[in-house]
Amino acid sequence: MNKNNIKIVESYANIKGRSLWIDARRRLFQNKAALISLFLLFFISFLSFFGPFFLQYNFSDTDWNSIYYPPSLDNGHFLGTDSNGRDLLVRILYGGRLSLSIGIIATLVSVFIGVIYGTVAGYFGGKIDIFMMRIVEILYAMPYLIFVIILMVVFGRNIYFLFLAIGAVEWLTMARIVRGQTISLKEKEFVETSKALGQSNFMIILKHIIPNLAGPIIVYITLMVPSVIILESFLSFLGLGVQEPLTSWGVLISEGSREMETAWWLLIFPGLFMTITLASLNFIGDGLRDAIDPKEY
Repeated sequence: MNKNNIKIVESYANIKGRSLWIDARRRLFQNKAALISLFLLFFISFLSFFGPFFLQYNFSDTDWNSIYYPPSLDNGHFLGTDSNGRDLLVRILYGGRLSLSIGIIATLVSVFIGVIYGTVAGYFGGKIDIFMMRIVEILYAMPYLIFVIILMVVFGRNIYFLFLAIGAVEWLTMARIVRGQTISLKEKEFVETSKALGQSNFMIILKHIIPNLAGPIIVYITLMVPSVIILESFLSFLGLGVQEPLTSWGVLISEGSREMETAWWLLIFPGLFMTITLASLNFIGDGLRDAIDPKEY
């Protein structure tokens, strides 16, 4: 082998391979809508979780001398006050903290249930798959909103039960997605090799099936969080969600809709925060879906 061939071999040896996730990250960063949405979502999340520490009012502080103050930079109420003289900006930030927490926690609960249920049904197949998926179809036939309301009535209007109640009904779609992907993955060569090496079904599911489902799961999470936030807002709008003195974007929008003619800012600003957050999550989900799916490029 001459010197030129040796240099060529060495240059190829120094080239680092790019994984699927590196390529996906590169494609995601090329999506301007997704990048702007990531920035907006981070900004709103940062304000919601840390902003109240730098403001002079608490979300439950009442000032009877400042009822229905319009937005102003002079009186310290930048987004105005409500019917009890409470600062709207602080309540929006506290409400965002709660709405985002409900969206994330309830989504993680539903993903945990759906991934386990779907992988077991898809991997074992046969009668087990038929039985498990019939249960999913029966639950799909039930109005999930009524099911959540029943759970809230039975267990009480506790904020922690709200997390579990929403998560307990949102796992059905995740289970069907995971089940379909698992049926495809279990026929792959690496699964057959693992079986030949004597690995247990539990270890195959844990080490080979679930890690290869990471892409669809991540995309589904970003698209599911908005639906959970909307569901919580609707329950709060009906009076079955977050209760006073706590607040959420749904509670604020519900209050603002009743007082829209008197104080327009009570509806506009919470609605604006919620709209930007939901739109950002949807753009991020679309960007991740396009980035993770190599067939898009």
